[in-house]
Amino acid sequence: MADAQQLGLTFQAPSRKIYPVRELVAAVRTQVERAFTDIYVEGEISNYRPAESGHLYFTLKDGSAQLRVVMWRTQARLLRFRPENGLQIIARGRLTIYDERGDLQFQAEYLEPKGAGTLQIAFEQLKAKLAAEGLFEPSRKRPIPALPRRIGVVTSPRGAAIQDILNILRRRHESVSVLIYPAQVQGEGAAAEVSAGVRYFNRHGKVDVIVVARGGGSFEDLFAFNDEGLARTIAAAHVPVISAVGHETDFTICDFVADLRAPTPSAAAELVIGSKQELAEKLASLRRRMAQAANYKLLRAHNALSRLTQHAVFARMRDSIARRQQRVDDLVFRMAQSQAEALKNLSRRLGDVDAHLRRHDPRVRLGVMRRQLDGQTAGLHSSFLRLLVGRRNELDGLTIALGRASETILLRRRGHWQQLHSSLEALSPKAILARGYALVFDDEGRLVKQAAQLKPGSRVRAQLGRGEFTAKVDHVKDEPADDG
Repeated sequence: MADAQQLGLTFQAPSRKIYPVRELVAAVRTQVERAFTDIYVEGEISNYRPAESGHLYFTLKDGSAQLRVVMWRTQARLLRFRPENGLQIIARGRLTIYDERGDLQFQAEYLEPKGAGTLQIAFEQLKAKLAAEGLFEPSRKRPIPALPRRIGVVTSPRGAAIQDILNILRRRHESVSVLIYPAQVQGEGAAAEVSAGVRYFNRHGKVDVIVVARGGGSFEDLFAFNDEGLARTIAAAHVPVISAVGHETDFTICDFVADLRAPTPSAAAELVIGSKQELAEKLASLRRRMAQAANYKLLRAHNALSRLTQHAVFARMRDSIARRQQRVDDLVFRMAQSQAEALKNLSRRLGDVDAHLRRHDPRVRLGVMRRQLDGQTAGLHSSFLRLLVGRRNELDGLTIALGRASETILLRRRGHWQQLHSSLEALSPKAILARGYALVFDDEGRLVKQAAQLKPGSRVRAQLGRGEFTAKVDHVKDEPADDG
């Protein structure tokens, strides 16, 4: 320094620029964003964290190198698949700096899986999700009615699928009614329109089965039928749904969640209802089988009844009933004899009364008295007439009294006969059973007269006024004999 001063030289300290942290970070971010505005980056997803706001946060790894990635909600909701940890992807976007931490991060605008296509990944993810919820379980699928009267079809009214369905249904069973809900089956809004058709038929269509149909196409063309909302609408339907989408080798989420999957729309028309001829043949076969089964059951029942009628219990019962019938016949015969004897005695008494009345016939007495009066004087004639009138009145009174006595005797005899008839009816075993009583037999056919003959667990058979039944004894309570 002294040498420099001696030589006349002067030195000035160098100036330095001091950056605030925020300014430096902003400057670096500007440079980075200008240099890497639209780039692609490849890596493996880790630390995947979707936020409630809809934004996606994760890290892309490549060996030991890592890059933070953010995807805003507006771009995230356009994804056809759900990012997962371990998934290898290619991201498109731009580099930036997160000011709060000074971290380098990548703002992604588009993601696609590496290897398998985006649509295939979305299909597999939705399939696994719905399968885990049990929407593909066979136990929850509803049976397709054998003879639907009204069929609802959700499809494009201008496609070939609806024409194939109508032609086959017309050929197989022309009386079935077909209701068509026109819906777009490809592109944006197709899944929503098909879902609306399924909901319409469930609420207002009054159909027996719903067919969701579309002709063949590429995987992308059929992707509307891999929509989660449509799948849940089909699963929630109370009307059975048949999925007939694409060709036989095409599978969609609708095929797995529907109650029945048809390989093609034409096959759906053949599956949804049988032809008239097939139904007639099946009915005839069922009718023959039913008749054979009924005849077989009747034959077995007849044989069983024949074996039962040969049982000793029924023989003893028939003998007991026959003896009681004989007793009834004897009582009826005796009652008839008693009644005939009573009528005979009454007839004899009536004859005696009639003879007595004939002996006291007033006409005979009047003739005698007339002959006696012929010799009397005219004065006595008047007295005799008065006497005759008095006797006639007396005779009329006797006749009336006799009629009343005869009527009283007949009424008493009739009441006595009715009393005998009622007693006979009361003694009839059938009348006793008809009043609610029953004859109880043990399992050996012996008549049960006291509870001590039975034990708990034994089986009994009861004969009623009309029919019989068997029962199992749960409790036995015997009563002591009445010594009085």
